[in-house]
This record gives sequence, structure tokens and C-alpha cells, in this order.
Amino acid sequence: MLQKNSYTNSDVSKKTSDMVEYVENDGVVIAVIIRRDYQKDGISFFTPSDFSQQIAYMKHPSGKDIQAHVHNQVAREVLHTKEVLFIKKGKLRVDFYSDQQKYLESRILQAGDVILLARGGHGFKVLEEVEMFEVKQGPYAGDQDKTRFQGINDTQVIIK
Repeated sequence: MLQKNSYTNSDVSKKTSDMVEYVENDGVVIAVIIRRDYQKDGISFFTPSDFSQQIAYMKHPSGKDIQAHVHNQVAREVLHTKEVLFIKKGKLRVDFYSDQQKYLESRILQAGDVILLARGGHGFKVLEEVEMFEVKQGPYAGDQDKTRFQGINDTQVIIK
């Protein structure tokens, strides 16, 4: 059963009305959706510190200095590819599946929305011409990177 919950780790921001949604399957976060109207001063992290892909929102006033820095070489183990989609234009339906390829439910994303796909499976239906950016770990492993399967048809969609 999927739930709309805020993540409970202390390093993750609490749910802000309906602007941030944690989609879960059997207690595991499979996606984080940040709606286009989300805003909060400072830095808000939406992912637990053990995720191999982190996502945060930052809002700073004019003139704020962000200290120069470099990122150190740190070995990390990535077992599942996580991807972030930034919807630039249009409307997209995201269909969520369990790791066992069982359909769970769907969400609609529109221009300005951001989603982190963390676990399980997913498919998409373009509802209005879409432009989006995708960010995920690399390097891309080709056919080893994913297992394709037959998704649902439009009559089976459950929008939450």
C-alpha cells in the first residue's frame, strides 16, 4: 500500500502541506515529488543521508555568500540507480511499480515539478508535450542498467 508520508529521518525536511510527497511501497520510499510551488528560506533536504542521490531545495537572499569548495574523492557504493526529473514544460503521468513489476498507482507532474525516483519501477505517459531534464548516476550500463516490462494501459490508471 502506498502512503503519502514525510520521511522520518532527522536529516530530512518535514512534509510541507501538499508541496512535498513521499511515495512509499511497504515502508520503502520509492519516489519523492517536490511540487513547483514549494518554497522555504534556507536549505531543505528531501532525502535521507543514505540515499545515493541527494535532492535539496535552496532559497537564499541576494548577496548571500556560499563558500567556495571542491568535492573530495569519496568511494560510494551504488546498488540501484536513482534518477531525478525536472519537468520544464508540459504534463507527464508517472506510473509506479513495485520491485516485482506490480502496478501500484500514478501521479501527474507538470512544469516546474521535480521527482526523485528512488526504488521500484516506473513508466511514463506524456499527457501534454513535455520537456524535462533527467539526472542520474553514471556511467550508463546499457541493457544491464534496466529491465523493461509491459506496463499498464490507460484503463488501469489510479491517480493519487
